[in-house]
Amino acid sequence: MIDVLYFAWVRERIGLPRERVETGAATVAGLVEELSAREERYAAAFADITALRVALDQELADFDAPLAGVREVAFFPPMTGG
Repeated sequence: MIDVLYFAWVRERIGLPRERVETGAATVAGLVEELSAREERYAAAFADITALRVALDQELADFDAPLAGVREVAFFPPMTGG
C-alpha cells in the first residue's frame, strides 16, 4: 500500500486530500495510469501531467521514477514564489 497525497487543484478535482492505494505499478507514470482509469475525476486531475509535479517520500521525482520501496507519493502543481 502506498499513501497518495493530492494538493491544490489536484485535490479539488479528485475530492480527496489523501488515500491509501494498492498498486501494481512499477513507476509513477504507471500509478497515474491506474488512477486515471478509476473515474472521470481522476482522469481530469491527471489529464495533463506536464502541469504536475510529484514527490516520492517527500523528495521531488520524475514520472518515470520507480515506486519500489516508496511509502508516499504526492501530486501537486508547480509552485512559484518570491
